Amino acid sequence: MAIHAHAVQGGLKPLPDIRNIIAVGSGKGGVGKSTTAVNLALALAADGARVGVLDADVYGPSIPTMLGLSGRPDSPDGKTIEPMRAHGIEAMSIGLLVDQDTPMIWRGPMATSALTQLLGDTRWGGEDGLDYLVVDLPPGTGDIQLTLAQKIPVAGAVVVTTPQDVATLDARKALRMFEKVGVAVLGLVENMAQHVCSNCGHVEHLFGQGGGERMAAQYGVPLLGSLPLEIGIREQGDAGVPIVAAAPQSAAARAYRDTARRLLEELEKRPRAPRGISASLV
Repeated sequence: MAIHAHAVQGGLKPLPDIRNIIAVGSGKGGVGKSTTAVNLALALAADGARVGVLDADVYGPSIPTMLGLSGRPDSPDGKTIEPMRAHGIEAMSIGLLVDQDTPMIWRGPMATSALTQLLGDTRWGGEDGLDYLVVDLPPGTGDIQLTLAQKIPVAGAVVVTTPQDVATLDARKALRMFEKVGVAVLGLVENMAQHVCSNCGHVEHLFGQGGGERMAAQYGVPLLGSLPLEIGIREQGDAGVPIVAAAPQSAAARAYRDTARRLLEELEKRPRAPRGISASLV
């Protein structure tokens, strides 16, 4: 099935080598946004798409660890950068360009400039380009999110939350931010929704129950999926082989794949980008 480019926020045009950019954000840290972004990217690739991940958190990059990447990316011409590959997807992160323990002591403009350079200077997808680039945003609603809205053509955004009220309160701010800057919200992902005891099978809702569903209903956006709180997800992320790649037949991996498919269903409802219209990132 052909994968089409979809319309982006007003005043911008899709990039020629990336059909669809999908932003994954949250209003606060600690909700498993990066884990969700990586596993959704792997789930999209598992269904046959050409996929990349851009780590937009220049202050706390975690994508290299989650994908088991190390070393430096190549730059054959000294200008553009070859993305690194792991588990069938491409990836780029500031964490691949600096030492792991080097703090990025940058003001907002430097951080946003780094984001646009990482996106624009990377040779995504080679000659064929990418079908989807998943952008893992830092938590909050600051400079990098504003830059994404103003300069980067985004086909849609996903907001990640956990069920408890304090998390959905912050997720609401992220959702409203995307709406205010004209980025279509494809839906909400409720992470750590339930824990199943590995010994007895008892289901517990450690962070509350139904918070994502209530928020989705309140704001009129789809609930794309409720993902489990499972030790294997954490262990595989720390090991550099996310659960969708490590155990594709597991219940957790199926939850990510179902969520990714619902994400695409919502993206397909969006208008397609006009043919022949694309732009380079400046």
